[in-house]
Amino acid sequence: MVMVALAGCGCDPATRHSSAGGTSQGTAAPAIPAADNTAKNSRDDGSTMTPLDQGTSDADMGTTQAIRKDLMADKNLSLNGQNVKIITKDGVVTLRGPVASEAERGLIVAQAKKTAGMDRVRDQLEIASH
Repeated sequence: MVMVALAGCGCDPATRHSSAGGTSQGTAAPAIPAADNTAKNSRDDGSTMTPLDQGTSDADMGTTQAIRKDLMADKNLSLNGQNVKIITKDGVVTLRGPVASEAERGLIVAQAKKTAGMDRVRDQLEIASH
């Protein structure tokens, strides 16, 4: 068993170590505001589809998997584009999440329609603001 004693190590939270190995007294780092996703989370109040709504039938699971596989294989899509939420319930696909551009949105929706059917896709994708 290895025990490490930290008491008396001379570590002072107000003392910062410089990259040169010395210490310097300085002011505390600026406070980072807490993440606030309240506005985005309020959309998921039960009136919109979330991944928890994914259907469990073989057909629904297969549709979601096929679309995800195709999106992941498309290296022209942004990381967000490849990772949009794909929720299939009773044969209807809902796409949610940020994408890089209107063109990327079009590619993702077209791929989903190719797999699920032209009238079986609900596009709730958002163009990410930069």
